[in-house]
Amino acid sequence: MNAGEILERLRNLAALVVGDICLDRWCEYDPAATEPSRETGLARIAVVRTEVTPGAGGTVANNLAALGVARTAVLGAIGEDGFAYELVGALRARHIESELLVTSARIQTFTYTKLLNAETGVEDLPRVDFINNRPLPEELEREVVDRLRRHARDFDVILVSDQAETAQGGVVTAAVRELLRELAAAFPEKVFWVDSRMRAELFRGVIVKPNREEAEAACRRAFGEVDFERLRRHVGAPFLVVTHGARGALVVTPEGESWVPTRPVANPVDICGAGDSFSAGAALALRVTGSPIEAARFGNLIASITIMKKGTGTASPEEVLRAAAC
Repeated sequence: MNAGEILERLRNLAALVVGDICLDRWCEYDPAATEPSRETGLARIAVVRTEVTPGAGGTVANNLAALGVARTAVLGAIGEDGFAYELVGALRARHIESELLVTSARIQTFTYTKLLNAETGVEDLPRVDFINNRPLPEELEREVVDRLRRHARDFDVILVSDQAETAQGGVVTAAVRELLRELAAAFPEKVFWVDSRMRAELFRGVIVKPNREEAEAACRRAFGEVDFERLRRHVGAPFLVVTHGARGALVVTPEGESWVPTRPVANPVDICGAGDSFSAGAALALRVTGSPIEAARFGNLIASITIMKKGTGTASPEEVLRAAAC
């Protein structure tokens, strides 16, 4: 199935992103406006312009919406703060449904604040992250689980973004992972696609897509050696996709390993969010084609477009068709 046929068929799909739905704040600062604080004597960082975009699971959702699916929604937990207001606004501006988000004053909205030099355009100062490093409150966890249980049947593709790099504080808890296992078994016609930075080995019965470093670390945590087929068996995944950046993706199935190269791209502009755009494209293509290889090929195609844009870019259907013709 070619890219045009995939794009045509995915227009009828509904996709849900579950997990850490974050806010990216891209803040330009003016080095010339740096001056000591009167109160502390410390040099200020003078932000002169801010752009906000959905981050982490929000980046996946943004890519899904840009590709033209009929319905895109997110399910996670956010605070009752200014960042939550900005996040919901950024989602709605991209026609992404935010009604399934659980809100509470007991947590803060997971936010990445990136400081870019206005003179050079380079992110040259440490990022300021607003994170949750305590367990998700039980009542919020129960509400996330309940909403996922009630609404999963409404979607063709369910993508999981387990972004939190702290030991605790993320939305994708053990209870959420267990429900995903149950739902994947109950709805075999649906695609359950997981991207987990630090816990890939803890999922069961779903498709897992780590990058090479994440997959190797998951293998070592689970059984002490790097063996991707063993990792696939360990999680009980129908197949495993291990992305390798510019080299492409390795698809690991019970029948063996298949290498899916990506198209060469000279001088990528920004690889931030490439894995998210790959997941969005690959999960949709899998639902349309039923082929892990076709899924990885389409995911590679989407990522090859987004890495040529600053920040966490997306790919439009028109851009996909042009890239596929090259």
